[in-house]
Amino acid sequence: MNLDVNELLEIAKKEVENLKTDEIFLVKELFKGYEWNRIDRKTRLLLGILFLNWVRTTNEDKIKIIEKTSSGQQKYKII
Repeated sequence: MNLDVNELLEIAKKEVENLKTDEIFLVKELFKGYEWNRIDRKTRLLLGILFLNWVRTTNEDKIKIIEKTSSGQQKYKII
């Protein structure tokens, strides 16, 4: 994908709106599989950090940060 990390963050934020209460998700699940695979690893890591910071600063009432997966991916839950 030829989008910068800020554009990817905006896509992720919009996709969160489609999730229902109690759904658990990873950032990568907010993108179609082939879209996620086209994002280079460095950008995916930065996107993860930016999404986590966005949740911490603006969405504590809607999204809960929960444990990480065994591969170190941050999990989130809609509340």
